[in-house]
Amino acid sequence: MKKIFISGVLLLCSLISYGQTSIILDAKGSDQQISRHIYGHFAEHLGRSIYGGFYVGEDNTKIPHVNGVRKDVIAALKNLNIPNLRWPGGCFADTYHWKDGIGPKNERPTIVNTWWGGVTENNSFGTHDFLNLCEILETEPYLAGNVGSGSVQEMMDWVQYTNSKEGNPMAKLRQENGRAEPWQVKYWGIGNEPWGCGGNMDAEFYANLYKQYATYLGKGYLEGGIYRIASGPAGDDYNWTEVLMKKIPLSLMEGIALHHYAVTDWEAKGPSTTFDEKQYFGTMRQALLMNELVEKHSAIMDKYDPQKKIGLVVDEWGGWYEVEPGTNPGFLYQQNTMRDAMIAGATLNIFNNHSDRVRMANLAQTINVLQAVILTDEEKMLLTPTYHVMEMYKVHQDATLLPLQVKSAEYQFGDDKLPAVWASASRNKQGLTHISLVNVHASKAQEISIDIKGANYKKLNGRILSSKKLQDYNTFENPNLITPKAFKDAKLRDNTLSLQVPPFSVVVLALQ
Repeated sequence: MKKIFISGVLLLCSLISYGQTSIILDAKGSDQQISRHIYGHFAEHLGRSIYGGFYVGEDNTKIPHVNGVRKDVIAALKNLNIPNLRWPGGCFADTYHWKDGIGPKNERPTIVNTWWGGVTENNSFGTHDFLNLCEILETEPYLAGNVGSGSVQEMMDWVQYTNSKEGNPMAKLRQENGRAEPWQVKYWGIGNEPWGCGGNMDAEFYANLYKQYATYLGKGYLEGGIYRIASGPAGDDYNWTEVLMKKIPLSLMEGIALHHYAVTDWEAKGPSTTFDEKQYFGTMRQALLMNELVEKHSAIMDKYDPQKKIGLVVDEWGGWYEVEPGTNPGFLYQQNTMRDAMIAGATLNIFNNHSDRVRMANLAQTINVLQAVILTDEEKMLLTPTYHVMEMYKVHQDATLLPLQVKSAEYQFGDDKLPAVWASASRNKQGLTHISLVNVHASKAQEISIDIKGANYKKLNGRILSSKKLQDYNTFENPNLITPKAFKDAKLRDNTLSLQVPPFSVVVLALQ
């Protein structure tokens, strides 16, 4: 009797400690491709994103650089295979006049960055610097045009300057500034957050203004035309999407933007590293709301665009907390913990699974701002947990989506519940299948069983990103505290994959 009692207690403890999640993988695949552009990034003239982050100046003798751009940053971003980079904002975009950032640097006018810290912007990093950087990174530039304080003519000139070969004033000006061939910029945002910092407009007003801009930008001197992105809603403003889809002809628009941050309270965002489980759960609830937002905005778009010609472009997403103590509140500098790895992994799985409509996304932001993948301090640089998630997930870029049916265990906190496991899967051109799994539970490991349909895999390996505490993060003194490790706890038998994913961990498996 005593042995039976002990066995029963152990079984009960096991059931309490581990959640049970079952997944069915359709390895036959689909006709749905996960666009690499879902893995895009965002660099705004904000805090130490550009100056001190990307750009340290051509005369810098302490930090190795290429034309003023840090070599270590270039290497790190190339390792991510970043598909696109959005610039110069954000809110800054609607106060930026691109002609201030061309020509001799010592002759460029200065302005005050009224949005972010009231600092002086000297315009030493401009159009040539950014587009040449994109060439080095082998990434597509995504330019956010000024609608709030600019003009149609100004954006027309910018398109002409970057894309036209010759025979017009802007091409001639570009050549005079040292660039013979055009950069061929495909992605153009027409304004940014017009419902807020972009002009406090209503949807109907912006829709009419958008049509004016889109009409005059036309094909943008690019074979096949440019990709014009309308400024879409904040979070759950479904009326904004409805108005844009109803009022703007599909022929004038290639994408609609969506912005959503994992913020629990805009007036008290909470700390980036000393949060408790209540704050963590609230943040994850807001982050995972992305699934509902994407589905509901997509449903509205489906009414007017059943063929899904228009892409949903989530060009600002991520975690947003209070700035680090002692730093400029306008610089939005925050640390990056395992909580941010959870946000990144789960959100990217959501985007992958909805890639029939989500064509592009941009994590906010790349360096030293919000949920950055890179942090710098003078000559020092580190890679954040979010960086490592993006690196692990790059295997999904341009791969074929493999549908999953997920019955997840629950993560319960108080009276609220969330699915504990978030997953997506794909098969790349080389025939490798990848499954990315995130356990967002703060304290319980998840026992996961994956039933494979339509394929017979023989080989299996994996990687895991985890740490001892949710609040752990990489520092300049210990930059490798959190890095991916080999994951060997998955077993494949008779087309069933079984594994245990530790609390707040990201696992990516490769099968062939």
